Amino acid sequence: MYFPIAEIDVAPWIPFTAGFLVAFVCSMGGVSGANLLLPFQISFLGFTTPAVSATNHLFNIIAIPSGVYRFIREGRMVWPLTWIVIAGTVPGVFIGVFARIHYLPDPTHFRVFAGAVLLYIGFVMVRSLIKGPVPGTEKDSAEKRFHELVRSFQKKDAATREPLPRVKLNHFGLRIVDYTFYGERITAPTIGIFALSTIVGVVGGIYGIGGGAIIAPFFVAVFHLPVYTIAGACLMGTFITSVVAVLFYQFLAPFYPELAVAPDWMLGVLMGIGGMIGMYAGARAQKFIPANLIKWILASLLVFTGSRYALSFLF
Repeated sequence: MYFPIAEIDVAPWIPFTAGFLVAFVCSMGGVSGANLLLPFQISFLGFTTPAVSATNHLFNIIAIPSGVYRFIREGRMVWPLTWIVIAGTVPGVFIGVFARIHYLPDPTHFRVFAGAVLLYIGFVMVRSLIKGPVPGTEKDSAEKRFHELVRSFQKKDAATREPLPRVKLNHFGLRIVDYTFYGERITAPTIGIFALSTIVGVVGGIYGIGGGAIIAPFFVAVFHLPVYTIAGACLMGTFITSVVAVLFYQFLAPFYPELAVAPDWMLGVLMGIGGMIGMYAGARAQKFIPANLIKWILASLLVFTGSRYALSFLF
């Protein structure tokens, strides 16, 4: 099958399967998988123009809603975190899109940038995992309590099961977001999250991700929020940011006739449909997977891919 914007010829099941696999694994950590799908398009498919970033955002738009729906249904969506992330990332993404077209159209330069982004995210996660939560802290207690509840939930007969507890919002203001998660009280700084989200919006606009791949590790490693509560908010923020980015890339395309800027819609839809199925399955499976295993999988994938790009530049 020929994809005209990407100028590649590939069997349709390949991008579909790639979308499914990255979405299934990454959605469990609050990441759509776009951060890993972009290296697949660059290295495996040979899609290197700025349009690859726009196509990656299109994948997010199609894939993410199924995962968000699952998190909402299970009561694990912390809406205030979502609104803060959106408020910060959307303005930043406009700057990122301009930077991608004007300063990083060359595939070699973009690979360096992409490798640096992936390595940074991966190392933040690895450092957090090696350090680990302090025993007895809220983060440690909440994640352990949640996993224990899920394990006991699995042992019960379907007819007698009670619904798992839902996230409860206590306070949302300019200073903090305060919510209760499985008996533990969790707080996060509103201004800190907003500032981080703005920076992430710029990087996400350049790289072709909604920002969840950067925000999720920071939520876990810096703000010490349980991974089970941030996934839905990160995915929803990524979705809105990607909608804005795709519209902006499409709007700018006529102004750059010599350069492929608009998304490859056929390729993006194929990957997105695979991602939609993988996202729902990953969101549903997340509560059955130990939090540390989810984090190690994501960290390993990020460091491996980022290192590969860095080494290809050096040699």
